[in-house]
Amino acid sequence: MIHVTPIFAGVLTFLYVYLAVRVITTRRTARVGLGDGGNAEMLRGIRVHGNFAEYVPLGLLLMAMAELQGAPSWMVSIIGFILLAGRLIHAYGVSRQPEISGSRTLGMGLTFTALVTAALVNLVLGLYQAL
Repeated sequence: MIHVTPIFAGVLTFLYVYLAVRVITTRRTARVGLGDGGNAEMLRGIRVHGNFAEYVPLGLLLMAMAELQGAPSWMVSIIGFILLAGRLIHAYGVSRQPEISGSRTLGMGLTFTALVTAALVNLVLGLYQAL
């Protein structure tokens, strides 16, 4: 049974919906139905939302698999907090014009740290249980 991953999935879903609503609002304001219409704010919002959608599902999947393999709750929680922090920092910094210096790098660094850590936890637990 998993208990930690669903909590992070819920929190991250709220952030995902917030980012989506921002794109929708900008589309309405800028009257852009498809694409970015050459609007820099629109493009920025689309990419922040898209970047979130590209990385978070893999992170949650890795967290759930680690939890199902018996990873301690504290370990999965740390991975979840790192992933959440990375996504918040990235979204906040990259959404600003001008972009907040270093936010993209820090946000992606934390996101990659969460993904790589979760992958390693899965590999170690999977190999240990297979042997």
